[in-house]
Amino acid sequence: MDGLTFGVRGLREEVIKKACSVAMAAHKSLEKPYLVEKARTSSDVFFIFPGSWSVGSWFCRPAFGEIKINQSELLSPKGNDKVATSLRSIGRDEPATVNEGFLRRFEMILSDSSLQIEVEKAITEKQQIVFTGHSSGGAIAILATIWYLEEHFKPEKTRIPPLCVTFGSPLVADFIFNHALRREGWSQYFLHFVMRYDIVPRIMLAPLSSMESQLQQILDLLNQKAFFPSQGSIPEASRFYKTVMRNASAVASHAACQLMGNTNPILETVASLIELSPYRPSGTFVFCTGNGKLVVVKNTDAVLQLLFYSSQLSYENELEAIAERSLNNHLDYQSALQESLNMQNVVELDHLEGLPLSSNGTGADNIAKHMALNDLGLSTRARLCLRAAGEQEKQKLSNQQRMDEKKAAIEEGLAKLEEYKNKSTVCQVGYYDAFKLSKDEDDFKANIKRLELTGIWDEIIEMLNRYELPEGFENRKVWVELATKYRRIVEPLDVANYYRHAKNEDTGPYMHKARPRRYRYTQRWREHAERMGVGSSGESCFWAEVEELQLYLTTNPGAFEGIRERVLNLERKLEEWVNGNQISNDVFLEGSTFTKLWKSLPDQHKSISRIQGLIKQLG
Repeated sequence: MDGLTFGVRGLREEVIKKACSVAMAAHKSLEKPYLVEKARTSSDVFFIFPGSWSVGSWFCRPAFGEIKINQSELLSPKGNDKVATSLRSIGRDEPATVNEGFLRRFEMILSDSSLQIEVEKAITEKQQIVFTGHSSGGAIAILATIWYLEEHFKPEKTRIPPLCVTFGSPLVADFIFNHALRREGWSQYFLHFVMRYDIVPRIMLAPLSSMESQLQQILDLLNQKAFFPSQGSIPEASRFYKTVMRNASAVASHAACQLMGNTNPILETVASLIELSPYRPSGTFVFCTGNGKLVVVKNTDAVLQLLFYSSQLSYENELEAIAERSLNNHLDYQSALQESLNMQNVVELDHLEGLPLSSNGTGADNIAKHMALNDLGLSTRARLCLRAAGEQEKQKLSNQQRMDEKKAAIEEGLAKLEEYKNKSTVCQVGYYDAFKLSKDEDDFKANIKRLELTGIWDEIIEMLNRYELPEGFENRKVWVELATKYRRIVEPLDVANYYRHAKNEDTGPYMHKARPRRYRYTQRWREHAERMGVGSSGESCFWAEVEELQLYLTTNPGAFEGIRERVLNLERKLEEWVNGNQISNDVFLEGSTFTKLWKSLPDQHKSISRIQGLIKQLG
């Protein structure tokens, strides 16, 4: 642990203290959508968001008030190029889910205030921007940070990354949101402090229907300026605590079974019958034990387990006391954190797979972890769940190493297919048409290599689809480039094989029904990495469109008008791809399927075609 930065890049202890102070004080200014405060002795500027205390601002709809991020005007694809939001699963092309109430509130703040102007001013002045908030104000701070990262923190610009520091924030988004933050390398900018018994970070694990009659009363209690909000309301606090923790138990148990590899179909059957919250933690969490110790956890699967197990009752007769504490803790961050920071007693829970189950035979480092786990009240079962989270993380790294070892085989296979492609060109037959005819031994050998590479890439894509590789794997430039090279060389062979065997007659067009996931995924992979428009990197599908146009003209002689726009679009893209070296010149060989198609088009079209020069020059 690097001092008291908690491993968060750019963070300093004085930033944490200041953030906590202004976040707690912001509740006195509920009429303001946000506040701005500059540090006196540094370049830090704090954007602070007050909390909101109505049920409608937490839950816009049953059961969990969630919405897909692509329904947001802020974070959905926009502009002519329609670059997709980073907050999605690339492989499944599934957008993240966020809390609609918090999202709509932030959208309103951004559109109805000067927040954007003040943020841009801070950027111009090269200030360290810190978004912060307590309670639901922390949820708004998280979304503000995401907006900043999407809009202003571009790879090509050397800007100071933002910081997000929250205190007692409810959960905001789902697993895909967390996956995307880790993939983009953004998770390191988020730090969340949670008091051991604070109920608010657990609220979103319960559906609105289970607590609708109690939630407004609890929010009213938390909105009181009294230091002990639960005085006189112990019965309500107890019922609310039991409701939230019962639902948290279901979520944590289901997640733990998945971590431990439980494949029992009964598990999924039960899960389908019970409303399980979609919300999951993201970023780095710091748990305040209540005795001055701070426990840092970066593994978000472990954080989910801790949110449940760290606030358990030791005895049944503790219910009222713990329920009262669960509300009081929510307003106690400033004093508790000040004490903890002064004590400098920080324990990081890393290498979770080796966490001690007891104090017997443990080294000094594990003794410190064991004591921290005791301070959080973790049972042996809880520790086993944390170990499972660590084992899963370790297995992902092992899987990545195994995939890295396959790179040499992929590169060797692609080199062989490049040789095949070059040899075909020398023979004045493009490799697409040579493979489609498959008359020679070289064609047979190329098919073997195609199938070998298919096996490797299908395994990689399946592992990514099941989230069995580290999130950062998708952001590694070497793999994005290798995947793009693979797609450009091999997919044309798949298309040739498809139309050679007339599979379109049974299945339909290649692009509509038959395109394998390995190509769809690797195309999105490149588009995401290079911030390209959705669907704009379709160069490897060129031959599929050529085949469909050829089939149309064959079955509809003289019906060019029916495909005029498709032909114009293909010509425009082909010119772009050839000039960008994304498609090789062999497509223009005299005997290629494309050249034959183009020459069969009406003379009037050919005379004004944008690629007539390329046809003459390269054909």
